[in-house]
Amino acid sequence: MIIQASRLSAMAVAALVLAPMALAQKPITDPPVASILTWSQKQQLERYPAIEKVYAVSTIRKGDKIRELPKALVQIDPKIMFNGKSSSLDAFMKDNRITGLIAVKDGELMLEKYALGRKPEDRWTSFSVAKSVTAILMGAAIKDGWIRSVYDPVTRYLPELKGTAYDGISIRQLISMQTGVAWDENYANPKSDVAQAGTAAFRGGNPIDDNPLLQYMAKLKTKTEPGKEFVYKTGETDLAGLVLVRALAGKSLSQYASEKLWGPYGMEQDGIWMQDKAGMDRGGCCMSMTLRDYARIGLFMLGGGKIDGRQVLADNWVEDATANHAPAKSRAEGASYGYFWWPMEDGYRAVGIFGQGIYVFPEENLVIAVNSAAPKATDRLQSQKSNALIAAVRKAANGGEGRTPRG
Repeated sequence: MIIQASRLSAMAVAALVLAPMALAQKPITDPPVASILTWSQKQQLERYPAIEKVYAVSTIRKGDKIRELPKALVQIDPKIMFNGKSSSLDAFMKDNRITGLIAVKDGELMLEKYALGRKPEDRWTSFSVAKSVTAILMGAAIKDGWIRSVYDPVTRYLPELKGTAYDGISIRQLISMQTGVAWDENYANPKSDVAQAGTAAFRGGNPIDDNPLLQYMAKLKTKTEPGKEFVYKTGETDLAGLVLVRALAGKSLSQYASEKLWGPYGMEQDGIWMQDKAGMDRGGCCMSMTLRDYARIGLFMLGGGKIDGRQVLADNWVEDATANHAPAKSRAEGASYGYFWWPMEDGYRAVGIFGQGIYVFPEENLVIAVNSAAPKATDRLQSQKSNALIAAVRKAANGGEGRTPRG
C-alpha cells in the first residue's frame, strides 16, 4: 500500500484526526470563531486560504528570489481508479473537495491543478504538516549549533521540566513519540489530556516560562520506560516547538523558518504560522502556504536538505528524520514514525487532517503535494481514496497512462 494508512496504530490515526484540538489557537474575531474542527464546508473554503483573518499568526518572510518550477514538456492528467470505477482527475478533485494537486518530477512541473475556487496564489492551512517543518528546523538548529544533539535532554532547553516525567527524556524520544509519559488522547472524554491541555488561558508573563502547555505537561506522570513504545501525543509536538524556540535564544519559529528555508530556498510567498494562546508559533500545527511552496518543502527534503549545494541541516538529518524509529513493540503493531515525518515503504510523507499532504519518493525523484477541504478530518474511505490518487499520479509521472505532450 502506498500510504500504509491501514497499518497505523489506532492512537496515531486518532491523533491525525483531531490533533489541533489539544492546544487551542488564539481567535482574533469578535465573537471568536468556532473550533476549526467544526467549520462547515463553506467556511473551510473561505477560511483555509485566509487563516490570518480568524486566528493570531506570525509571518514567515520570503526572500528576494523565487525558486522556479519549470513546466515539463510532458504533462500528466491521470485517471483515478477506485472501487473498479475510473474517474477523471477534475471530477475526482471536485468530488473529494481537493483544492490543489501538484507533482514535480526531476525538478519540473508535470501536474498543477486547482479546484473549488482555489487560485495558485492562495495559501492553504497545513494542520499537522507543520510538525514536519518543525523537524526540519530542528535539524537546522543542530547544524547551526543552537542544539547540540537529538540526544540532548529536553530539560537542557526547558529546565522548568526538571523533576517532572520529562526529566531524562531526550529530544530524540520527544520528536519520535516514545517518551513513555502518560497521556490520554481520547477525544470523546472532556477530561482527557488532549481535551484539557488547551483549555487554560495565558495569564501573562513569559510566553515560554508561563506557557499554559508547558505548565500542563509538567504535571504528567511516567507510564512506561522511555524508548519502549510509540504513542502519538499531541501535546508533545507543541512542546518540541518550545524546546526549539528556547534553544534559538529569542528567535521565533517563523523567523528561523524564514532564515533557513523560506528565504534562501526561494519560496514564492510569505508563509503564515498560527500562534498558541501565549503568542508562540505552534510547533505542532497550522502553517499556511501556496501549493507550490508545499511542493518546494518536499523538493528541499528530496535534495537532502541542501540549498544551492550548501548543507542546511545536520549531517544525514533527512535520512534519519524519515526513517522508522518506532520501537520493536510498536513496529510489530504496524507503527511507522520518524522525526515528525511518516515513513512509507518507498518514501516518506508529511500529512495533516482534512486532506493536506506532501509525499516524497526519492528513487523516483518525485514530489506530490495535495491540499483539500475534506468533509471529515480523516476516515478509512478518505485514506483509501487518497491512496488511489497518489498511486495514479505516480504511475502517470513515471511513464504510465495519462501523459500528454505540453501543447
